[in-house]
Amino acid sequence: MIQEELNLLRNEGAEEYVARKMERIGKLEPKVHAFITLRSQEELVREVKENQGKGKLGGILVAVKDNISTYGLRTTCASKMLESYIAPYDATVIERLKAQGAVILGKTNMDEFAMGSTTETSYFGPTSNPWDLDRVPGGSSGGSAVAVSTSMSQIALGSDTGGSIRAPASFTGSFGLKPSYGTVSRYGLIAYANSLEQIGPLARNTEDLATLYSAIAGEDERDATSIAFNESSPSKVELARLRVGVIREIYEASAKEVKSVFDRALDLLMSQGTAVEEVSLEHAEYALPAYYIIAMSEASSNLARYDGLRYGFKEYQEGRWTEVYSMNRAKGFGTEVKRRILMGSFILSAGYYEQYYIKALKIRSLIRKDLDQLFKRLDALITPTMPILPPKKGEVIEDPIRMYAMDLNTVIANLAGVPAISVPAGLYGGLPVGIQMMGKYLSDYFLIGISMSLEEILHNAEMSPPLAS
Repeated sequence: MIQEELNLLRNEGAEEYVARKMERIGKLEPKVHAFITLRSQEELVREVKENQGKGKLGGILVAVKDNISTYGLRTTCASKMLESYIAPYDATVIERLKAQGAVILGKTNMDEFAMGSTTETSYFGPTSNPWDLDRVPGGSSGGSAVAVSTSMSQIALGSDTGGSIRAPASFTGSFGLKPSYGTVSRYGLIAYANSLEQIGPLARNTEDLATLYSAIAGEDERDATSIAFNESSPSKVELARLRVGVIREIYEASAKEVKSVFDRALDLLMSQGTAVEEVSLEHAEYALPAYYIIAMSEASSNLARYDGLRYGFKEYQEGRWTEVYSMNRAKGFGTEVKRRILMGSFILSAGYYEQYYIKALKIRSLIRKDLDQLFKRLDALITPTMPILPPKKGEVIEDPIRMYAMDLNTVIANLAGVPAISVPAGLYGGLPVGIQMMGKYLSDYFLIGISMSLEEILHNAEMSPPLAS
C-alpha cells in the first residue's frame, strides 16, 4: 500500500527505498518487459529526497504509460515513429502527481499508439503476463498493469480508450479505473480517439487506486472537455443495500471459465444481501462495431500529424512531399496502426461517412439511453471484465477480428462516457479473472466504494503472481 511505501521511505531513507525498487526491477524486468524507459537510480534518489513529506504521495515512485507526456523524458507511444521523441512539457496529470510529491519511475510498455488489446504491437517488443510468461497481460496499458502486479511500482497511470486499463487489470489481478469522461484532463495524452479515451489509475488495492485518482482528477483550462470534479475520499458501500444488474448479452458471450469465477463472486455478493438481477442492454450487439468505427475514424485524423517532416521518424526527406510522407509513415508505423488508419480513412471518405460514421454515432446515443434507463433503478451494472482468460502470445494478434472481440465487455463504458472499474474476482487455473462494474456518469467514487466493500469478501487485494513472490 502507499502508506506502507511512505513508512518504508521514512524509516529507511531515499537511498534504500530506491535501491529496493531498482533491485526488484532488475530481477523481474528482463522476464516481463514492463518498461520502455527507466530513469537512473541517481536521479530517482535525488528527486525522492526532494519530495519526501510533500503532498499525498511524498516521494513515492509512479510508473507512467508511455503515451503520457513527461518533460525531458522519452515519450514514444511504443512506436518507431516516436522512438527518440522527448516531450517538451508535462501532461496535466504529471504536473498534478508532482504537486503531490510523486516521482516518475519510468515509462511503461504499451500497444503502439494504444492500438491493441494485448501489449504485443509495441515496437519495443511484447510485455509478458507475470502469472504465465507465455501469455499476454492485456492492453494497451499492459506495461503499467504488470509493473503494479509485480510491485515494481506500487501505482501506475494508464489510458483507456475501449478497455485499455481494465483489460490488463483483469489479466494481471490488479485494480483499474476508467474514469467518467472529463474528470481527468487529457492535456498531454498523445491522442488516439479523443472522444473515447481517459487517463486513469492502476493499483494493487482500492485504497491506493482512490488516492491516485484523487491526485489526478479535476478541471483543467487546457482541456475544454474536462470538468470540475474531485470529491472527498470514498467510503465503503453497504452491500446489503446495493442493487446491481448483470448484462445478459455480455455474460452469455463470456467463456465458461470466466463465468465460473464470476458466478462465485456473484454468489458472495448475494450472500451479503446485494440484490442481483439479469438485465438486457438493447443495443449491446452494436457496441463493438460502433466503437471501432468511431475509434478508427478519430485515429486516422489524429495520426495525420506524423508526416516524418516536422518531428518523429524521418528516414526519407527528398522527393515529392506525398512520396516522402507515405514512405516515412509506412516505415514509422506498425501493422496494426496502419490498419486502423486505413480503415478510419475509408470510413470518413466520401460516400461512406453517412453509411458508417454517422450510424455509429447514432448507436452511441442509443447505448447511452439504454444505460440511463437501467441506472434509474440500478446502482451499478456488473459483468466479467474480459470475455476470456489471458490468451497465449501470438494467439490473437494475427487475427484482428478475434483481437477486437476481446473488447466486447469494456467498450460500452467508453461509448457512454460512464465510469467503469475492474477488480480481481479470483483465479481460474492460476490465471486472474476480473469483475467489471459500470456506474452512472460521475459515480466514480461510488464504484470505488463498492470495490472497497468487495475487497472484504473476495479477499482480492494484493494478489501477487508467483513470479513476484
